[in-house]
Amino acid sequence: MRAAAAALKWGVERRLEFIEFRLFWEGSINRADLVEFFGVSVPQASKDLTLYQERAPGNVDYDTRGKRYVAADKFVLRFLDPDPYVYLAQLRSVAEGTVPTHDSWIATLPNADVALTPKRDIDIQVLRRVLDAVRERESLEIFYQSMNKVRPDPIWRRITPHAFGFDGFRWHARAYCHLENRFKDFLLPRILEVRGKGKPGATGEQDWLWNNFFDVVIGPHPDLTESQKKVVAKDYGLDQGNGVLSVRYAMLFYVLKRLGLLGDAAKQSARTQHIVALNRKETEAALNKAELLI
Repeated sequence: MRAAAAALKWGVERRLEFIEFRLFWEGSINRADLVEFFGVSVPQASKDLTLYQERAPGNVDYDTRGKRYVAADKFVLRFLDPDPYVYLAQLRSVAEGTVPTHDSWIATLPNADVALTPKRDIDIQVLRRVLDAVRERESLEIFYQSMNKVRPDPIWRRITPHAFGFDGFRWHARAYCHLENRFKDFLLPRILEVRGKGKPGATGEQDWLWNNFFDVVIGPHPDLTESQKKVVAKDYGLDQGNGVLSVRYAMLFYVLKRLGLLGDAAKQSARTQHIVALNRKETEAALNKAELLI
């Protein structure tokens, strides 16, 4: 009974958040929006809207002409801590096709597009088996195609996966490799087959590169004008002209590559490379340390 009550309460709270989301981002909502998205009855939708008005008095006016509830001039957020990235993440997911339009909280989707990258072909059964191994803290054999000159053809190898990483383009499993006796990254699309669960090798707690972090201090490119530096600082959320990215050693190469910070970014054109690593020597030393331990 308690679980059912908790689920019901969560459902109501979620619908109140949905109401506020629509009011905040789109300015209005009606009963049909709740009925369509949550599958509740019309009377339940009316109750939800009444409850919202009771718990957020003064937030809503009723537009009799449009037959919609609209955000009042003195609208105050009560249920959401809005984050522009939450909204934009939904917009991106729909634009990429990873989330159907009807699953988005956004009713009126603005025209949007994203710079697409080729979709990586990840076998769903491979992903399930790797997830199982992570969850159950076991090892498994994978038929893996590496780009290693020593092993140009795919081979069976045993790994103990413990985490996942995304470099902005590709997903990989972070795992202990029983063949090479060290922790490595295994790209999911290159795992062609999976078999044979077994005893684990080294565990995630022993993966030093995964469990330890390095602070990359970033700032605007020195060749930018003062006004350009200010807008770059705003663009990257830099405080007092610089910012700190706390990065796992295991992800350091990927982060630096994506931000254009491999090598001396200050020697690149400020027109295309807007930020630099202010602690470049320490960052290079950290990257060398990570590569030595891989």
